[in-house]
Amino acid sequence: MHYSSVSYKMFTVANYVFMGLLGVLCLLPLVHMLAVSFSSPAPASANMVGIWPIGFTLDSYVKTLGNDNFLRALWNGIFRTVTGTLLSMLLITLAAYALSKDNREFRGRTFYMWAFVFTMLLHAGLIPSYILVQYLGLMNTVWALILPHAVNVFNMILLLNFFRTSVPKALEEAAYMDGAGHFRTVVSVYLPLSLPAIATVSLFTMVGQWNSWFDGLIYMTKAHNYPLATFLQTIIAQRDMSSLNVSAEDMEQLNEQTVRASQMFIGAVPILLVYPFLQKYFVKGLVMGSVKE
Repeated sequence: MHYSSVSYKMFTVANYVFMGLLGVLCLLPLVHMLAVSFSSPAPASANMVGIWPIGFTLDSYVKTLGNDNFLRALWNGIFRTVTGTLLSMLLITLAAYALSKDNREFRGRTFYMWAFVFTMLLHAGLIPSYILVQYLGLMNTVWALILPHAVNVFNMILLLNFFRTSVPKALEEAAYMDGAGHFRTVVSVYLPLSLPAIATVSLFTMVGQWNSWFDGLIYMTKAHNYPLATFLQTIIAQRDMSSLNVSAEDMEQLNEQTVRASQMFIGAVPILLVYPFLQKYFVKGLVMGSVKE
């Protein structure tokens, strides 16, 4: 239906203007941070930098990318995010597929479903989790950051609902008649039809893994094991500049603000690079399972 009334056109224009302003407000902090990272120390210290660099220089990026501590933290963050996302998607996809069946196909489904929901509603707490990680010998390993978040029940329920409402039952039955087992059915039927849901849940998982800093702070007693989010938190929030590994002479030529801005921008780049590839699935994935065809 085409809406051509004056009030509808006015609403459309106002809506576009509002969303445009909201988008600009979201981009301005990132643009300002980029401008500070490219500015010389004096204007940055005087808070003179707006959305355009003053005294353009690449010194902060040269020092950041030449810092072994930062590069190690960047690699730890990338490894943690990639491995954690792949493991999490594998587990929640298999769990969602099994729980998408009814009780006739999967006996005990209700019990397992409530077991998952119970873990989402009630959490043991920080101290029991810390003791468990310590007793399992996972301290100062990347698995202490990955395994506790491997199964996100909320994401699993989103994927489960998509499987139940958007994957035709006839296709699954046809796959069984052709001799396909459960794993072949998941790979050949469910995954191709569920790309919007998979992409959306993967993005949620990836962003959560990349931005998580608190677990690195409590499970890593050695700074060289920090992922990038934890490394940046110690520099920005705690103002511990010892991890920068920059001499006093270099710090006189640089500025804490420009160095921190360059590191924060580099930390934001990986997610900014991944999002465009998932964008075409993201909008459809946001409403996954909401409409039954």
